[in-house]
Amino acid sequence: MKFKKFADYLKRLEKISGRLLMTDILVKLLSDLKKNEIREGIYLMMGGLAPKFRSVEFYMAEKMVIRSLVKSSGEEIEDVVSRFKKVGDLGEVIEEIGGDKKSEELEILEVFKKLKKIAEEEGNGSQERKISGLADLLAKLSGREARFVVRMVLGKLRLGFSSKTILDALSVMKKGDKTLRKRLDKLEQVHPDVGLLVKEVKEKGIKKAEKEITVEVGVPVMMALCQRLNTSEEIIAKMGEVAVERKFDGTRVEIHFDRKKREDQGRVRTFTRNLDETSHMFPELRNLAKWVKGRNMILDTEAVGINPKTGKILSFQETITRKRKHGIEEAASKIPLRFYLFDILYLNGRNLLTKTYEKRRMILEKVIKKNKTVVVDEMIKTSNASEVHRLHEQFLKDGYEGAVIKRMDGEYLPGRQGWNWVKIKESEGKTGKLSDTLDVVVMGFYRGKGKRAQFGLGAFLAGIRKGEEILTIAKVGTGLTDKQFREIKKRLDKLVTVKRPKEYRVEKNLIPDVWVEPELVVEVAADEITRSPAHTAEVALRFPRLIGFRDDKGVREITTIKEVRVIKGK
Repeated sequence: MKFKKFADYLKRLEKISGRLLMTDILVKLLSDLKKNEIREGIYLMMGGLAPKFRSVEFYMAEKMVIRSLVKSSGEEIEDVVSRFKKVGDLGEVIEEIGGDKKSEELEILEVFKKLKKIAEEEGNGSQERKISGLADLLAKLSGREARFVVRMVLGKLRLGFSSKTILDALSVMKKGDKTLRKRLDKLEQVHPDVGLLVKEVKEKGIKKAEKEITVEVGVPVMMALCQRLNTSEEIIAKMGEVAVERKFDGTRVEIHFDRKKREDQGRVRTFTRNLDETSHMFPELRNLAKWVKGRNMILDTEAVGINPKTGKILSFQETITRKRKHGIEEAASKIPLRFYLFDILYLNGRNLLTKTYEKRRMILEKVIKKNKTVVVDEMIKTSNASEVHRLHEQFLKDGYEGAVIKRMDGEYLPGRQGWNWVKIKESEGKTGKLSDTLDVVVMGFYRGKGKRAQFGLGAFLAGIRKGEEILTIAKVGTGLTDKQFREIKKRLDKLVTVKRPKEYRVEKNLIPDVWVEPELVVEVAADEITRSPAHTAEVALRFPRLIGFRDDKGVREITTIKEVRVIKGK
């Protein structure tokens, strides 16, 4: 496919917000992509060059892209900067400058290879080579093609759909309707490479793809997440015999280990629940080979900071300071981590997802040698509701986040599905205050007045998820220290966008002064959830306040409208 035609498809997708129309266009696009370009086409329409867990980044800031744009167009840098300040989108600027410029009609694979070469430039002089490489590519493209290339490079393609809509389109293309979605979702959950998935299903059909696409060391499985139930009685009635574990206030880590691979090739790789690779964060795991029995394995765990003087567990906000690119060794000495293992998904070439929780725990305990860094977490087996409640209360008293309850005979279900894993969250009204916190995404912010004018931010608009839409639920301006006001403003300045993201649903009276891309996730608390016609979620948080930043979570992991209804006790 010519990249010119591909860009025309992207333009059509950009103009519409209706899910059905988007799906129809994606069906045609998937059908038009050839066998040898389907994976690359999928990655590009998702705004990248590889699946998320591969972490292929361009590392080109706006200033660098402006230099490329100037070099390719011959425009004066002052003029380009002036236009950018007006429209806030370098993609629009390059299309405007390009006007009716003729395209050299490169194939989609040619553009992909050139972009990949730009991303892979490193070492001395790499910035200049990136700028020149992008300039050379832009010079060959029409304004419309360049519009989308520039956005891809800046990580701002955002066409308003996720992999879920692509899977809808794939199902419609193969079956005529969305009946394949559950099977496609299951494939994505165990091997989240949508490019590969679409290619395999398009070429070989769903049955063959299900046989060939499976769990693989080095490819993160989407982590199992807890559903919410309000009482221990409900839990036992729904789940029967259960295991009760402590809920740690740490950061979730999926550990992939392969003894055959040399260390510099990634003997140990780690991933977050958001599919980001974080191997650099955990020097403690360099010795994992000494502590495990087996050729290869995938472990599910919670990493928790430990006070080196007292041995006590630290809070999430202290633990997450380890999420950095530099100074890791120093941070590790100040905040050593302990990895509490609670599941094993793969061992010695065997997929263990369909084994029962009880069987997986037995395997886990056998493969971990005694050590102080990676330890198998304690679990208590019971079918007594009173015992579940007692343990939950005891864990809260001990400083944990309560209990996680798991079905003894349950499979490992990636994502938030089924009732195999549950956390207790008492319904609103039992304690007088909302006993749960919510993970929300910041949608925009309002400029401050009075004292807050110095921060440039007085409050932010928070949203929850409904499918691929983001609905408003709170305007948060309390609970922030001066330091947090400054930090959140600094973070949000990097996400500012002139146009409202397509997935946002916001009533006129709540439109913020500044829109931001849906990337910053924060944890908020509130006194209660009330009905509200002002918010598109149709409910609002009463007295919402910021608890902290959730850098371990992405927009896919924020609280959903369904979860809010459970928390509210509906």
